[in-house]
Amino acid sequence: MLSTADSTLHLTSLSLEAIQQLAPTFATLPNTKHADGQYRLRRYSVINFIDGAIVDKGDSSFVQSEHFNHFQGDVVRQFEPVLPSTLQSKAMKELVALFAQTNHLPNGQEIEIHQIRIAAVYDETEVAPEGVHQDGFDHIALVGVGRENIVGGEIMLYSDNGEAPFFRKVLENGEVAILDDSKLWHNAQPIRCIDARHAGHMDVFVLTAKDSVNALHS
Repeated sequence: MLSTADSTLHLTSLSLEAIQQLAPTFATLPNTKHADGQYRLRRYSVINFIDGAIVDKGDSSFVQSEHFNHFQGDVVRQFEPVLPSTLQSKAMKELVALFAQTNHLPNGQEIEIHQIRIAAVYDETEVAPEGVHQDGFDHIALVGVGRENIVGGEIMLYSDNGEAPFFRKVLENGEVAILDDSKLWHNAQPIRCIDARHAGHMDVFVLTAKDSVNALHS
């Protein structure tokens, strides 16, 4: 694991077994009717992580403040949930446990899980239409799961939204970037197909958490 001195960024990775288990689950992601729904296919679930178990809260409505998302802020977006077979898989438990342990999250922590495929449908397809931004959480994990027939998509991290990025990297399969969303800003480069005759895409999980939300206290 690579960490910055003030623990605002951790780079780590999932096991090969976990990636092999998670990668095929992106094939069933649906389009949505939202502004980015034709090229950002998504499932979304909210869970509690209790005693090492994933407990689905059954909530798949997502909203961000206009303050954080100028692209689709203050819009309630309804998504289909992450499939139970994916949510309860050994691989997902590995990912959620890694996220919780790295951030020292308390037992019972509420965690939001976005499963996203960005399809390269334009000459250049935006990965982050909102540009340089924060998401309004304390902790974020960006997880590379698969890349097919594309270039681009590098994540870029900033100490301030008016500065140049201090970090940029393509997240290869299994690589995880865990960042402090309250201190850092992030963005991503657009993607484009290497061979325009064939479809291309980038598959990612994004996990988010706010400190002590719904945590169990002894």
